Amino acid sequence: MRLTALGTGTVALSRERSCAGYLLEAGAVRLLLDCGSGITHRLAELGDRWQSITHVALTHFHIDHHGDLPTLVFAWKYGMLPARAAPVDILGPVGTGALLERLAAAYGEWLTAPGFPVTVRELTPGDAIDLGSELRLRCSAVPHAPESMAYSMERGGRRIVYTGDTGPSESLAAWARGCDLLLCECSLPASMGIAEHLTPEQCGDLAAAAAPKQLALTHFYPPVEHEDIGAIVAARYGGPVTLAFDGWYVDIEDE
Repeated sequence: MRLTALGTGTVALSRERSCAGYLLEAGAVRLLLDCGSGITHRLAELGDRWQSITHVALTHFHIDHHGDLPTLVFAWKYGMLPARAAPVDILGPVGTGALLERLAAAYGEWLTAPGFPVTVRELTPGDAIDLGSELRLRCSAVPHAPESMAYSMERGGRRIVYTGDTGPSESLAAWARGCDLLLCECSLPASMGIAEHLTPEQCGDLAAAAAPKQLALTHFYPPVEHEDIGAIVAARYGGPVTLAFDGWYVDIEDE
């Protein structure tokens, strides 16, 4: 599996960091995790890989996690020669279909009927589905928005967990325990901490409890970047820590 960070920022707009989005490539599966503002440009920087995306999974309905989805569908419809014919699955919490209908009411029916098959699959915490024969996707509730979910992607005996946006959660730590990579939000310094997001200290505590083989931090609001995030996390979690940036990627080899 290859995970590429396309957007490691937030709605606090940044020259260096787009809003949330990550591309997971596993065999024939091209899974886009979230699709916030700026993600279509980051996909274009990777070449034509945006054309072969097979699945899009939204963690929740805040605009910094889905704002570029209409642009991506529009690009698939009008920006490819030959025109796209391959199907795409859009996955997300209960309410994903209603979200797309509201967006289609604003932008046009092409969003849900773009000329190639679009399937919307709504998931509930605890669900596990196979994305073709290449990848198994599991989901778990996290404390952020009412619908928010984290995702686990499993292939070849390896596992990547993406927290999405989350506050502190013992159940998330238990669910993610022992994963090969924990991609974890790290939003705010302790002085600005809120229940719906994590501070570096809380990221370290989460990682210490989950014991991933490696930890990658993302979703940085500007004030947290004035902190020594690596040192704060390392005081609590002894494994390798990466501060992800737009364009960073990691390969997780099958067992």
